[in-house]
Amino acid sequence: LQQWYSSSMKVICMWLADRLDLQLHIYQLKTLIKIVKKTYRDFRLQGVLEGTLNSKTYDTVHSRLTVEEATVSVTDAGGLQGITMKDSDE
Repeated sequence: LQQWYSSSMKVICMWLADRLDLQLHIYQLKTLIKIVKKTYRDFRLQGVLEGTLNSKTYDTVHSRLTVEEATVSVTDAGGLQGITMKDSDE
């Protein structure tokens, strides 16, 4: 499970890195936020260690999506419709 989680985050991170100079479309952003949050929660429930869950790759993906989310919230009021990177546990 740890390898599966790590490889999933690496794929998302590489995809985002390829588009580093491009702003994500609102639908891309919504979908990625849902995928990343669900993946994190599901693998946490399956007992994947915190060190694996909160890897450098995850931190990179999380910060990029948070920046994109902030950009959308400034430029497009209500565009994300309640979808956010902030965890409901926070």
